[in-house]
Amino acid sequence: MSITVDGLDALKKLAGSDLGTSEWIEVTQERVDTFADATGDHQWIHVDPERAKDGPFGAPIAHGYLTLSLFIPLFTELLDVRGVTTKVNYGLDKVRFPSPVTVGSRVRLAARLTEVADVPGGVQITVDGTIEIEGGTKPAAALRSLSRFYA
Repeated sequence: MSITVDGLDALKKLAGSDLGTSEWIEVTQERVDTFADATGDHQWIHVDPERAKDGPFGAPIAHGYLTLSLFIPLFTELLDVRGVTTKVNYGLDKVRFPSPVTVGSRVRLAARLTEVADVPGGVQITVDGTIEIEGGTKPAAALRSLSRFYA
């Protein structure tokens, strides 16, 4: 499900809205290895499947920051803002990783647009998001994201 709005005024009208959930995506070992190469974090719990079988999670797990980075592609499935010149990530107010994501798991984003506030030249949106693990009892990540859209 995707919500499309045209311009900042239409975006402001969505404040307080539930944006729904994205499609599920699989977290593969290839994605984890690519992230490890990009960040230099090659800890064995992420990149050594054989050793990770005997580790604390029984399998390799995604990096917490890999899980967090999935917010962007998952969020773009939920909200498409047209009629703006620039879209930027402004930051995060809070992030928690309640449950690890084992390789082979599928995750999705559930999100709510909690606030739309004016900033010089545009608006800042606040999104509360939960990255859910298919079949899991706790989320992989809970976060509050700040983004800016400029006219």
